[in-house]
Amino acid sequence: MISTAIVLSALELGFIYALVAMALFLSFRVLNIADMTTDGAFTLGCAVSATMAVAGHPILGLFAAMIAGSAAGFITALLQTRLGVPSILAGIITNTGLYTINLAVMGFSSNVPMLKTNTIFTMLEDLLGEDFPSKLLLAALITAVACVLLILFLGTRLGLSIRATGDNPDMVRASSINTAFTITVGLCVANAFTALSGAVLAQYQRSADINLGTGMVVIGLASLIIGETLFGRGSLWIKAVAAVAGSIIYRFIIALAMRANLPSEALKLISAIIVVLAISMPAIKKGIAFQRRRYAAMHGKGGAGHDA
Repeated sequence: MISTAIVLSALELGFIYALVAMALFLSFRVLNIADMTTDGAFTLGCAVSATMAVAGHPILGLFAAMIAGSAAGFITALLQTRLGVPSILAGIITNTGLYTINLAVMGFSSNVPMLKTNTIFTMLEDLLGEDFPSKLLLAALITAVACVLLILFLGTRLGLSIRATGDNPDMVRASSINTAFTITVGLCVANAFTALSGAVLAQYQRSADINLGTGMVVIGLASLIIGETLFGRGSLWIKAVAAVAGSIIYRFIIALAMRANLPSEALKLISAIIVVLAISMPAIKKGIAFQRRRYAAMHGKGGAGHDA
């Protein structure tokens, strides 16, 4: 049996990491860009949020983290749209440079402890009491608001242009829409969401570490693909809910892995395996269906020959 504490923790972390899944939904699914800035932008959000919280501004730290994350997305977009750097390489370059930036934000220290620091979670806990699941409420509320704002944004004229850019950039250019601008806005918004996720996580666990963002692309993709596999691809609302649900399911899988006393070092490998299984699931289903049809055809022929 899984304890209530493990369930609550999985739900809380699922909602927090769902912001990364939504960011990758925007960049990977909508814009059709493999944005590798995610790892660095997540750590940047952690660093900015922790630094601001230590300075006594935990709420402001969330907004500052989003601004910093959007700046990282702007650099990636600038490299891609203005300097002709391939999208994957542009993200890798920005991600590499962010390592030093993140260290500088944290005062050139590899971590920022916040054990005695007031955070958004401690503020709500003081308001509602220790017995109330305030962490879950706040994490779910932040993710829900971000999810609604993202869907509403994608329904605007600019949002529709961003969606069209991912579907058919040549047609968008023919319609006199600046694809460099739409890509830039899309990557800025996506990385703002990623940084917000890191900002909330830093205050949730009351610490920021330079390596917190390592493998975040894999975690986000795992969550996104799990949700898509289970819920399919319907309207934007369904896709957004699928990303959140996939993130929660992923955290439960990790919780079960930890419950089975697997070493923490194996979690990255588990994440990679989950992504492979989720991505290859359609091909696996097709293969199984083909083998069933083949078996049925051979069995039918064999039966007919035997009866004759």
